[in-house]
Amino acid sequence: MCRHEPPCPSFTANDREAARVVAVHPEQGWSLLCNGVVLFEDTGELLPDGKTIAPHRPAVHPAA
Repeated sequence: MCRHEPPCPSFTANDREAARVVAVHPEQGWSLLCNGVVLFEDTGELLPDGKTIAPHRPAVHPAA
C-alpha cells in the first residue's frame, strides 16, 4: 500500500500513527493515514481490519 521511502509503519506496528497523512477532514475530526488507519482528533483509531483503538490522549493535570 505505501510507496514512501522509507515505507510507513504497518497498521499493526506500535508506531502506526507515524504514517503519512493522505487525506484530512478536520471538519469531521479525522484523517486517513497511508497505512489505512483512520485517526480521529480525540486520538482514537479505526484500523483497516475493523478493530478500534480507544482515545489515548495524555491525562491533563491541573497546575499545582
